[in-house]
Parts: sequence; structure tokens; C-alpha cells
Amino acid sequence: MRSPKNKLGMNLTFVATAVLACASLLSGSEAKGGNATENIGGTQALYGNIPPDQIEFLSTGDRIKSVAASGSMMAIWETLEHGERVECLDCIPSVEPLLYDANPRTREIAAWWLRRRVFGVFGSGEVYERTLQTLASDPDPKRRTNAAYALGEFLAGPGVEACAAAIDRDGDPNVRAAAASALGRLNDEGRGALTKALGDSDGRVKLSALASAGRVNTFTDVQGVARLTGDPDAKVRRRSAELLGAMRAKDSVDGLIALTKDGDASVRNSAAHALGQIRDGRARAALEGLANDPDGLVRDQAKISLRRL
Repeated sequence: MRSPKNKLGMNLTFVATAVLACASLLSGSEAKGGNATENIGGTQALYGNIPPDQIEFLSTGDRIKSVAASGSMMAIWETLEHGERVECLDCIPSVEPLLYDANPRTREIAAWWLRRRVFGVFGSGEVYERTLQTLASDPDPKRRTNAAYALGEFLAGPGVEACAAAIDRDGDPNVRAAAASALGRLNDEGRGALTKALGDSDGRVKLSALASAGRVNTFTDVQGVARLTGDPDAKVRRRSAELLGAMRAKDSVDGLIALTKDGDASVRNSAAHALGQIRDGRARAALEGLANDPDGLVRDQAKISLRRL
């Protein structure tokens, strides 16, 4: 057993070592490692002697305009992300065309950067108003489609009415699908516009509406979703089953039981999962009937759901 004197000596040694270590760290401006890189000016004063590529930089206005005009997707993302808080009115006309770029990720980051501007975007006649006008009246359906997606990313209230109007009036299904998707991003059902989209003649619109309905907090139209369990498109049937399960829609149990005999294995799997989420005893016989399903995933899902009843 160590004596108190020995313990004291060890403690003093530990303290002395810690002090020396701290002193070494604090003198970093003089102690240089083999891979260290000198920084200059205020950066060195703030961060010390660390490599420049480990320090976040702010994009300049010239850099934003240059990359927006001719940069790659990755360059655009990096530049706009590092320019989040850079107020550059001259940059806005350069970034606005990116809302209609062929790449969806580029369109998304452009809308993200623009919506964070204090000036130059949301005023009368400025970017946001022009985007609303594009969705309402541009002759090019691709531009209307991209405008709808952009309105979802702007996260501003007027976009709800504009997207609802597009679902009701636009003749192009891609535009209607984009408008339905935007409502999900805006967390608003658009005064029944999502329900209308669920009844659209085009599968793309219905799928977008189903995805958005699952995101909108106030959406409660179980019947509108349940009707799609009989849709001719297997993707729509599967997605409707998933949403009914997520909504814990007990009124839809009979329709989901019917889907356990669907010709598409992915639909049967989703129906079995949804019945397990709803936990209604009426589904027991249907789930037990899936024990001999030819698809292994369906059989496994049925077993899991039976345990949840």
C-alpha cells in the first residue's frame, strides 16, 4: 500500500505534466508541427496555426456570380452554402436562373440560398413574385414544373394558393405532380387541393399527393387515400397502403385485407405491414393466409404483423 507521501508525489507529478501540456498548446504560435501550414492575418489570430483547408470560408459575391454562370453542380452547392449569410444584391440575378436548372439538386440549393436573402427576393416584382407568375402563366411546362418545386423550397405562404391553383387548372401532369409535392414541403393541404390530387387521372400526380399527404400534419382524408387501394397502378396501391398504416386508419382495414391477395408482392407486403400497424383483430385470418405466400418478404412481414395484433 502506497504511503500518503508517495500519493502526493504522484499527484504533483501529474499536475506538473498537465501544466506543461497546456503551456505547449498555448504556445502553438511558436511550436510548429511537421505538417502545419502558416495562416495569415485575422485567420491566424482567430484560429492559430492550422491548415487553411480546415477553416470554413465565406464565398465572395464575385465567386457566387462566377460559379452560378458556369460552375459545376458541386461548385454551386459549395459556393452557395458558404455564401448563406453573404448579402449580395448583384448575385440574385445570377442565382435566379438556377431555379430552372436541369439538375434538381441545383434547383434546390438555389431556392435555399434565395429564400435566406433579407432584400431582393420577396419584394414586389422580385424573384418570388416572378416565380409565382411563372407557375401561373409560363407557356413552357418544364418551367412551370420547376417553379412549383421552387415555391415549395421557398417555404412562403403565397406558394400554397399558387400550387393549389396549379393542381386544379394546369393541363400538364408533371406540373400538377410538382405542385402536389410542393404542398407537402409547405406542410399545407391547400384547402382540399391534396384530396383533389389524389383523384387525379395521372399516376404521377397521385403518387406525389400520397407522399405529401404523409408529410402534412393536418391531412385527415382517409377515404381519399383508401379509394386508391383499388388503383390500377401497383405503385399507387402500395403507397396508399403504406399511408393508411401510418395513419392508423381502422376504417380502411377491409380494403387492406383485400390487398393481401394483390397480384403484386410489394403491395401485399405493404398491406401486411399496414395491418400490423393498425392492430385490428379482423386482419388475423388474412395475415395467417399469407403464411404460404410465394414471396419470402411477404411471409416474414405477415408473421411480424401477426405478433402486433
